[in-house]
Amino acid sequence: MTLNAKNDKYGCPVCEKIAREEGLMNDVDDTPYCPVEKTLSLIGGKYKALILWRLMEGPMRFSQLARIVTGATPRTLTRQLRELEDDHLVHRHVYAEVPVRVEYSLTPQGESIYPILASMYRWGSGYLKAHGKKVGCAMKPPAGMETEEEDEAAAA
Repeated sequence: MTLNAKNDKYGCPVCEKIAREEGLMNDVDDTPYCPVEKTLSLIGGKYKALILWRLMEGPMRFSQLARIVTGATPRTLTRQLRELEDDHLVHRHVYAEVPVRVEYSLTPQGESIYPILASMYRWGSGYLKAHGKKVGCAMKPPAGMETEEEDEAAAA
């Protein structure tokens, strides 16, 4: 008789069921997860990486994000922000004012994704240049990542 990995601990499904009912099994999830897959699931939404990138500049209101995350409908932007909030990457702060004011900012966990987004910026710049495209981003690139065009404009 071959036991599957799920039942190795107790030997059979019945033993596992009894152990659960008796409180002998903990519900700790010890399943191994792929870090790349998890990262992509957190920032892989259509606008999530852009939202995080823009919030690197500082807290923003919904209307500000709606203007600069082009192409996102209000419904989609709201959904993406809620998912980022649920994943503890974005904090939603509601001010006790009339009219109500809401700002979105990065949590410390959200700020920790900066190196990944900066690497994406670098990689994307190289890709665009290699394919003869002009690099341009509404948000100023992180220090040390300016493109040649931006360096020339700053020198002029």
